[in-house]
Amino acid sequence: MKIIGITGKSGSGKSTLTQELAKKLKGERVNIDKIGHQATNDEKISQKLCEVFGNCIRSENGKIDRKKLGDIVFSNKEKMNQLTEITWGYMQQVLDEILKQEPKILILEWALLPSVSKYWKQCDVKILIKANDKIRKNKVMERDGITEEYFTKRDANSMDYSQFQFDYIFENDYQLETIEKIANQIK
Repeated sequence: MKIIGITGKSGSGKSTLTQELAKKLKGERVNIDKIGHQATNDEKISQKLCEVFGNCIRSENGKIDRKKLGDIVFSNKEKMNQLTEITWGYMQQVLDEILKQEPKILILEWALLPSVSKYWKQCDVKILIKANDKIRKNKVMERDGITEEYFTKRDANSMDYSQFQFDYIFENDYQLETIEKIANQIK
């Protein structure tokens, strides 16, 4: 099994590159952030989140409102660590099950992937994708329906990737041809 790890800030183009690579290499793609979203839908986890952060994070339908939760955790590293502590066990269990299936090529995508050494060390190819901050901000605000203030809070808590080693570092200009060229360079 070959594992490719793709990381970068929100809106940098991780999902687009992952999708293109999965198509090119016939690999299985895993968006780890989506596993985290699934974790908040687990009843035990959502109850624990409400115990820690209050029922104010529930939406009208009783589910965890990720934007309300984000307002709390993105402005406080300690609270972000609490969120991670609550959801990480679920996320790790799902990832371990995927790894047990041993797909020929697995592409992991997550902004925080380098911070989880267990999975980062397993990556045979490590890729950082970067993009212009202004364009990235506008794309994320439109995609996620968030305000500039919310984006700024969220982005302020993003990783500093300079301490990690990468096999490839790419600059995304949001042109499909660029993503295709990037994907063609990865072996």
